Amino acid sequence: MLDYIEVNNSSASIKIALQGAHIFHYARNGEKPILWLSEVSNFEKGKAIRGGVPICWPSFGMNNPSLPQHGFARTAEFKHLGTQEIDSNTTVVTLKLTHSKESLKLWPYKFELLFKVSISDKLTMELTTKNLDEKTFKITQALHTYFDISHISDVRVRGLDKKPYLDALTNKQLVQSGDVLFEEEVDRVYQEVKEQILLVDKNRTIHIENEGSSSVVIWNPWIEKGKRMSAMRDDAYNDFVCIESANAYEDFKMLKPGEAHTLKAVIY
Repeated sequence: MLDYIEVNNSSASIKIALQGAHIFHYARNGEKPILWLSEVSNFEKGKAIRGGVPICWPSFGMNNPSLPQHGFARTAEFKHLGTQEIDSNTTVVTLKLTHSKESLKLWPYKFELLFKVSISDKLTMELTTKNLDEKTFKITQALHTYFDISHISDVRVRGLDKKPYLDALTNKQLVQSGDVLFEEEVDRVYQEVKEQILLVDKNRTIHIENEGSSSVVIWNPWIEKGKRMSAMRDDAYNDFVCIESANAYEDFKMLKPGEAHTLKAVIY
């Protein structure tokens, strides 16, 4: 089992593993969890948890062939800097990752990565990258959020109409028409996204607001890929959809020495 932080306040409860600063549970009190977690996920050192909010950093996908898929942060051990009780309804947890001998072999830059999580009736995540090196570096990243849903056939994603996107399955650039529905495998990177996104389920609507980002990834592996995925049931694709707050593809960030960038997502 991995070491984790648990917070319960008057608004909500959360669990955050130190490995990967990985949120694997968040629920408002009296409500079912907003995040999906695979009941057969590994909680093992060096293996990413399947579900919750993996942090993809400093590379999203396979953007950097010298790094593992989605970078190394999601299996790195973060340091817990502190937990602050703002009031009975709001708690803030701050975690930090910095360069090490191991990270410098994979990615030759000095950095500080701060993850600030605010737990209230909203889940607020702020991922701040600071360049501590003497060279400029490039990052792509994502808060790879798995949302718990009633059934994949009952949900739609609103707020992306007329947005351009890269279909990662065909490598084609397309434009969204209307809501995003799920009737097959979906793996898309939407660009020019500034508005709030809504995940509309039959019993609830989840709001997602992003800052420091203009790209959003929508993903569901569907049947065939779902069977090949590790640490989840063959039919688990019915139970979640990923809406990822990102700096992906053309939305990459270049940070000069001393510069910082914050990717922020608010979910409620």
